[in-house]
Amino acid sequence: MRVLPRGRLSYGMQLPIQSQSTLYAEPWEAAAGPGDLVAIARAADRSGFAYVAVCDHVAIPRRLADAMGTVWYDPVATLGYLAAATERVRLLSHVAVAALRHPLLTAKQYATLDHLSGGRLILGVGAGHVREEFDALGVDFDARGPLLDETVDALKAALGPEEFADFHGERFAYRDLGQAPRPAQTPRPPLWVGGSSPAALRRAAVR
Repeated sequence: MRVLPRGRLSYGMQLPIQSQSTLYAEPWEAAAGPGDLVAIARAADRSGFAYVAVCDHVAIPRRLADAMGTVWYDPVATLGYLAAATERVRLLSHVAVAALRHPLLTAKQYATLDHLSGGRLILGVGAGHVREEFDALGVDFDARGPLLDETVDALKAALGPEEFADFHGERFAYRDLGQAPRPAQTPRPPLWVGGSSPAALRRAAVR
């Protein structure tokens, strides 16, 4: 599934403001708000950026807050807000910690986003790295790799061309459950795997 044009340089950006880790946030971001975020996304849209991206964390434990901060906008809400303020630029989750959520819930949210944006979604997923988030949500942190593998497979089915998708895995199984609106992109929105570990590279190659 080709997302970006062949033979041309394409570039995108993780947006400022929406995540404010002290590892990369600039001082001005602390006082910025939704209007600034929209202005930057619109500037990227006008300037030919291929995508704008939003990060994902549900909650930051106190032990990591000094480095990571606690400002992490929800990716679906933020990209939906920016979809209405832009016209062309792709909308990327960079990355959604997909193993934290049931794939049918993720499919519903991102299919709706793709539908409302006219087919501009790129669903980026990753395994996550904050144990406390998994513990708080009742998800096995140590099994997050295999869980993400199955989640990716389940998402490919749920976001595909069938309104009533069937999936049967070790952790998730469903049939005869319809979801609409369907994504605007066919056969489904692109699904990118983020990460730099050997497991992430294998996941991207295999899935």
